[in-house]
Amino acid sequence: MNFRITCLFTLLIGSSASFSDSEPEIRQYTFAWPYVAQGEMAPRGGATKGPDIKLLQEPSENWVRLQASGIDKKERDRRAILAMSGPYRASFDFLETTVFREPYKPARPYQSWGTEYVYVIVDEEDFISLQHILVMSIVTEDGEIQGPFVVKHWRQDWQYEDRDLYEFRGDDTWIPVRKSRREVGGSWSQSVYQVDDSPRYESYGRWQHTKNYSSWISETTWRPLPRREFSIREDYQALIGTNRHTITPTGWIHEEHNLKAQVSEQEITLVIAQESGFNRYEMITDYEFSEGDRYWSRTSAFWAVVRQAWSEIYERGDAFSIDRSLDESLIGTMFGLAEAEYTGVEQMKRTIDETLKEYLQPAN
Repeated sequence: MNFRITCLFTLLIGSSASFSDSEPEIRQYTFAWPYVAQGEMAPRGGATKGPDIKLLQEPSENWVRLQASGIDKKERDRRAILAMSGPYRASFDFLETTVFREPYKPARPYQSWGTEYVYVIVDEEDFISLQHILVMSIVTEDGEIQGPFVVKHWRQDWQYEDRDLYEFRGDDTWIPVRKSRREVGGSWSQSVYQVDDSPRYESYGRWQHTKNYSSWISETTWRPLPRREFSIREDYQALIGTNRHTITPTGWIHEEHNLKAQVSEQEITLVIAQESGFNRYEMITDYEFSEGDRYWSRTSAFWAVVRQAWSEIYERGDAFSIDRSLDESLIGTMFGLAEAEYTGVEQMKRTIDETLKEYLQPAN
């Protein structure tokens, strides 16, 4: 990854928010490790501050549409997925709740934050695609506001009764898995992609709705180490767990329940720790996202061709690995190509295809 992209991700994703001057310098989780010295368990992730934001106080339009009467189950599912779009302050909390390794020592928890807009880029009867774009400003110690900084973040695709999934199986390898019609009946798959649109994880589950509650929980899924971990951890190779997405009147929450595991030849060999994650997406108002709009307007055609290139790879139905040994990361390469100039779509597609061919290789 080039220096500029590395700095932006360190600044925007590898930092934690301080929303109040009265907030204690050292923070501790309510259900943290009470017999470990507090200073040793202060959450890592930095201490940057953002400017004041205004949270939405009344139920959002997304929530009102979701609660409408007279719609069938599938349409309510679709509205729950679409309810995750919009402007948010997102906060990310992760804590190892149980440790199995020796010596018995929990890792420091992790906290970070971001202001991001979730765009609906595809809305079809059986398929919805949501693109997250970070648009963040930072308040310095002397009160100066720097930014906004814009970074394309993760993407989530939702497919109704999806039978063909790609699953991560360690060693930067993804394998095709075909489900039966009975397994996926009435379900939605969620495919999550890295910031460069390469795969991260994919699973399926069913939405549950009551009068004021809509929630989706996945089947167990494997995934690569997240950005918050892969640069500092070498003792495990995969997260294995479940995701739950729950819609609230003013946003949504994303819960994770993970095992940190060592894997070899697509099998779990050792479980290191159990982790809980709780990510809040709180809808905000009067926040300036125009720089994100401009970025997406400028680069969306490029990223659409990237998505199409990956779709063609998936359609082949072959297992593949991503080569991480190259000098330039795939993220840095793709972000650079997104800002390049092209004579037309054909040149853009040829460049993207050649780039992915360089990074991808058949899995053993």
